[in-house]
Amino acid sequence: MITMSNVYKTYDNGVQAANGITVKIKQGEFVYVVGPSGAGKSTFIKMMYREQKPTTGSINVNGLSLETLAERDVPYFRRQIGVIFQNFRLLPKLTVHENVAFALEVIEEERDVINQRVKDVLKLVKLEHKADSLPNQLSGGEQQRVAIARAIVNQPKVVIADEPTGNLDMDTAWEIMDIFREINERGTTVVMATHNADIVNTLRHRVIAIEGGKIVRDEMEGGYGYES
Repeated sequence: MITMSNVYKTYDNGVQAANGITVKIKQGEFVYVVGPSGAGKSTFIKMMYREQKPTTGSINVNGLSLETLAERDVPYFRRQIGVIFQNFRLLPKLTVHENVAFALEVIEEERDVINQRVKDVLKLVKLEHKADSLPNQLSGGEQQRVAIARAIVNQPKVVIADEPTGNLDMDTAWEIMDIFREINERGTTVVMATHNADIVNTLRHRVIAIEGGKIVRDEMEGGYGYES
């Protein structure tokens, strides 16, 4: 599903954000990525969806070698995965339905299929009643639910989430985690970078801890392991 082999990433300013990372994530796993600020978590996550390329080493996602993937093929690769950000990234002038449908329209899916899939994922995230609302009419938690719906409407094998509860209060964060749990139980691989110790320590899954661009801990049903 996701493999990294001896991956190094050095930015132009000399910062080494990945320092010999080797890891394998299997289909259907739920993985937290944790570590202090500046440890290299974001780079680790971004390399999985080809926002960043490794300086050296190999990365394979869904059978594709990302380090050699042509730029013109990156958009097609990203259609196979779902990416969720802390700041939602919704299109402000589109309704909830239109925001979610957009992910299918760009691949020229049939209209009947689009409408049914959008209906199904909005039901999953409990936002059927908000289908005609604009993003600025929603709470932060509702906007994140729309972002999740948009990320999974393509039925991806893997969902990558970068601090998806970072801007939310704890009650809303738990609601969002219920959605991720259900997505994972349906067989989707979930990789989530997070600083939320309560979530990691309560909903136990595999934990990959990164410090100084290296994986310093990789344990099943692990704890957060840092002060928060």
